[in-house]
Amino acid sequence: MWVLAFLAASLLAAAPPAPVLVELFTSEGCSSCPPADELLSRLENTQPAPGVEIIALSEHVDYWNHQGWADPFSSPAFSARQQQYGSRFRKEVFTPQMVVDGGAELVGSDGRRALAAILEAARTPKARVGLSCSAADPQPKLQVRIEGIPMSGESDVFLAITESGLRSRVSSGENAGRTMPHGSVVRRLDTIGRARQPSFAAESRLAVKKSWKRGNLAAVVFVQERASRHVLGAGRITLPVCAL
Repeated sequence: MWVLAFLAASLLAAAPPAPVLVELFTSEGCSSCPPADELLSRLENTQPAPGVEIIALSEHVDYWNHQGWADPFSSPAFSARQQQYGSRFRKEVFTPQMVVDGGAELVGSDGRRALAAILEAARTPKARVGLSCSAADPQPKLQVRIEGIPMSGESDVFLAITESGLRSRVSSGENAGRTMPHGSVVRRLDTIGRARQPSFAAESRLAVKKSWKRGNLAAVVFVQERASRHVLGAGRITLPVCAL
């Protein structure tokens, strides 16, 4: 009996963690958002779910910008992405809103519900996302290889560039006077292909701005089913290894 238990524990320890994509729709103009921003950073930095790799994306929406403070990290593209989730969940969007693997949504500051949703999402088999880059290339490119993609519908492959270690001094709006730290802020989000087969391969140029701190950047690649919005697999690589 103890041998079986030992083997089971060994297999569990050897198994790679299941990646779960956690998106937070937030804004510096929203007074309810700082606790959610803090929670997202804590989830990624502490990785509290056994056997799970939490991959965080902080997406700053722009619809708060007319209420006294223009969020420097906001984009209409993130507002549009959140609206797609609103249609999927058949409810009004709000901030802070957290979406877990495209299949569950919740108030972004609710740590207990977030962890439960993450653990539930990790039970679903994932596509395997492999990422690498060439440090010798003067314009580094990211090599993407994805295997085991479920062919239940059309899926898109996305590449996000994130930056951590960001801070803003907010001088007006609901958070006036606050210094707000941010982690895993999405600097750009692009579609790099469509998954039509169980496997996908691509090479993508890592286009980053000089103002972004290279040591704080990461690339996140994920596969998302177009109709259901379910995330089928995700992977993350830090960009300092690419010698940008």
